[in-house]
Amino acid sequence: MSFIRSYYRLVIIIVLVCAIVCISVPSMMRFAMHTFIYTSPFDVPTTEVAIVPGASVLSGKPSPVLAERADMAIELYKTGKVSKILVTGDNGELTYDEVTPVRKYLTNAGIPAADIFLDHAGFDTYSSMYRARTVFDAQSVTIVTQDFHLPRALYIARHLGLTAYGVVTQGQGSIIDYAREVPASDKALWDLATERVPKYLGSDFPLTGSGIGTWY
Repeated sequence: MSFIRSYYRLVIIIVLVCAIVCISVPSMMRFAMHTFIYTSPFDVPTTEVAIVPGASVLSGKPSPVLAERADMAIELYKTGKVSKILVTGDNGELTYDEVTPVRKYLTNAGIPAADIFLDHAGFDTYSSMYRARTVFDAQSVTIVTQDFHLPRALYIARHLGLTAYGVVTQGQGSIIDYAREVPASDKALWDLATERVPKYLGSDFPLTGSGIGTWY
């Protein structure tokens, strides 16, 4: 009987330790990446491209979260901190498109068409950063996203070999947003450890060319 109690006690301890480790991953990423995170677009180092991660669209227009990311990319471009903008997101179905509404938003803001690249297969943050490096041949990037998301995006990018920095956009995440970072960060570690290759890669579109060919 005492053996059974000891066994269950050991199982409980192991489960608790695993849970604590999983929960602590976002904090670890934030600590590891804090020196690469900026709150002002004027302070961040100059890079090739601003990466705008995908988010939901509403009635064919960027949601507030997505518009905040696009606004920061526009500011980086207009202040000369980047020379290209890469919009990445989910366009896996004809009826759902996270990238084209942002492209229209950027062109309406005066960003030249040739400097806007679209990644239609950025189905998650890992895929977006992997494809930025492999498909778009990016070397140095500035990621623009909200505080809850930025440490994970930067952690992935830098561990994939990109010289990556991040600028925190306006808008505060909810408790749910931060809570979602726990499983998302754990998955990111697994993707990096297993060197996952995204399902879709396709043709190369180097940032040195025109982005118009990526629109369709």
